[in-house]
Amino acid sequence: MGYTAAPLERLIEEFSKFKGIGAKNATRMAYQVMSMTDEEAQKLAEAIQGAHTRIHRCRICQNYTEADVCPICSSAKRDDSVICVVEKPRDVQVFERTREYNGLYHVLHGLMDPINGVTAEHICVKELLARLHGDKVKEVIMAMNPTVEGEATAMYLAKLIKPLGIKTTRLAQGLPVGGNLEYVDENTLYRALSDRAEL
Repeated sequence: MGYTAAPLERLIEEFSKFKGIGAKNATRMAYQVMSMTDEEAQKLAEAIQGAHTRIHRCRICQNYTEADVCPICSSAKRDDSVICVVEKPRDVQVFERTREYNGLYHVLHGLMDPINGVTAEHICVKELLARLHGDKVKEVIMAMNPTVEGEATAMYLAKLIKPLGIKTTRLAQGLPVGGNLEYVDENTLYRALSDRAEL
């Protein structure tokens, strides 16, 4: 086994902590950083530091933003009677790319997974329920990935929301079971959104 300089080993180790990045990809990324100029490496470090220190969760929808309230929640042009519930901030971008959805969002930052100890307390459920008081919200769309965890979370939330008299829907099942919203094309996602069914 060849010797790798300690700082490079540490960089590989840090990259390998990213979800979905294996040892090979982490090594590739680390060597890519090593091939950068000092200026490029500095810009990358500043971009990481800037994103980490300046971006936080919107106090309403929990999506990432620089301001107290994100541009979607603060826009007067959005339909505030509909909330689309998604698992992670990246999913908001996926829906926005369709240019067809004009409501608001709520980011859970995870899905319920009792086997691995992830319960409703570990994700942004109470923040969602806090938004549903009053008579503004008429529909909540469950837009989690069609996985076991996604379905379980959607059903759990629907049970909590139903007594409030708010319509709860889910995306149409045109999405592949076990699939990931991130990889679904805009047309499929738009059809799934348009043909959503009540839970």
